[in-house]
Amino acid sequence: MKKLLTYFSFFLINYSAWAQPPMAQLKEFDAYVEKSRLEWQVPGMAVAVVKGGKLIFAKGYGVRELGTKDMVDTQTLFACASTTKAMTAVCMGILVDEGKVKWDDAVVKYLPEFQLADPYVTRELKIRDLFTHNSGVGNADFLWGVMNIPADEVLRKMQQVEPSYSLRSSFIYQNIFYLAAGKVIEKLSDQKWEDFIQTRIFQPLKMTRTFSTLKKAQNPNHSKPHYMVNGSIKAIEPTIADEIGPAGSVNASIEDMGKWMACMLDSSKYEGGRLLKAGTWKELFKPQVLVPANEFYPTMQLIKPNWTTYGLGWFQHDYKGKKINYHTGSLAGEVAIHAQLPDSKLGIYVFGNYDHAEVRQALVYKTFDFFALGGNRDWSIEFLKLYSGIKQKNEKEEKDFEAKRVTNTNPTKPLEEYAGKYTDPLYGELEITVSNGMLKFSANNFLNATLSHWHYDTFRGMYEKDWYGSALANFSLDTSGKIEKVDFEGMVFKKEKK
Repeated sequence: MKKLLTYFSFFLINYSAWAQPPMAQLKEFDAYVEKSRLEWQVPGMAVAVVKGGKLIFAKGYGVRELGTKDMVDTQTLFACASTTKAMTAVCMGILVDEGKVKWDDAVVKYLPEFQLADPYVTRELKIRDLFTHNSGVGNADFLWGVMNIPADEVLRKMQQVEPSYSLRSSFIYQNIFYLAAGKVIEKLSDQKWEDFIQTRIFQPLKMTRTFSTLKKAQNPNHSKPHYMVNGSIKAIEPTIADEIGPAGSVNASIEDMGKWMACMLDSSKYEGGRLLKAGTWKELFKPQVLVPANEFYPTMQLIKPNWTTYGLGWFQHDYKGKKINYHTGSLAGEVAIHAQLPDSKLGIYVFGNYDHAEVRQALVYKTFDFFALGGNRDWSIEFLKLYSGIKQKNEKEEKDFEAKRVTNTNPTKPLEEYAGKYTDPLYGELEITVSNGMLKFSANNFLNATLSHWHYDTFRGMYEKDWYGSALANFSLDTSGKIEKVDFEGMVFKKEKK
């Protein structure tokens, strides 16, 4: 009898939860989202939740741009950023299903021009390796963040990027290989990647407010990115990722992301068909690579997963005994996240217009708790405390660096001798001029900063785009005492002789 009463009590408690009016539950979730947005000071957000194949929640919050009354709604466009990667993986999967390529085909079979520094890696690199960040080549984002060059030139320069580790022995996040994947898609389909994704994914899913590039997404109802500069949050210009489009250039509305989520949760099915064969869809979510803790998200310090992996365009880990697939997207001043709890056919997508606002991750676990797994932890407060600690640590490191400045030193040479043209086969050109007692740096006529003397032959100052923060440059002299080279933010340029 005691066991029966215990079971009956348990049933009543859970029945009460199940019987809670859906509208009341959604109102509670809605209130939590808004509370969290305000805690993280995000000007504008959009959130969608899909469960059981249906969009159960979609709403915009706040404003598209601070200082305006332009409200975010479900049609507002945001940057999907790196959540685009999962879409590119589906594009490749479509071609796999058509028999035009295999996941374990060599990349050089389709892109013989794509050469890496290590000939062995060039020869052995497989199509699936383009999606798993374990090629041995480290971060190469300077190829589009420091220079404005075409996609083909970005890929050509990859031959000069030295490997960071051996093939498939570790994991370092890598955007450029998704660009290579896009080029394979173009070769096999005779369509540009940006057109292929539009016709093969967005159109079938009736995603009418989704655009493959920022250039195509010009629309008055578009969110502005925001950044905190000198203690104040301000709108900044958007980062253009179109040249590495397959890695992160899609822009979309939250309503359309609901359609994309529903498709991905239901083995790629949509009304009237499916994007992928069931086996190919499963391959996307099969763990491909173990991800070390230092390459995963700081939020795992609180989630404490037993394992962390990466599939084809998806990070993965366990939570309360369940598998989660998810991916963040981040450009300067813009964030996104797409997360799935497959066992419950539950997914959430979050857009935000404030730089690295990890409220996105808080809402993931709150959603999974609230609509499926149970629990009442306030993930927003917990993650806010975690990231506040990280911010304080970074600020302390900055102060410690500044405290090590050696005062009362002078540059070895007159400022005019530091000026001139500096070059590097990989990093391009750096032009340095003197202006009002300071040095002006222009990397590839694209990245600009003004630096004043810091100590000895080191100079420090702000980037022209102030949300980039401060830049550091250290000059070296040759044996004859002349300026030989400069290390500008980790990129070494050699001075051209007159």
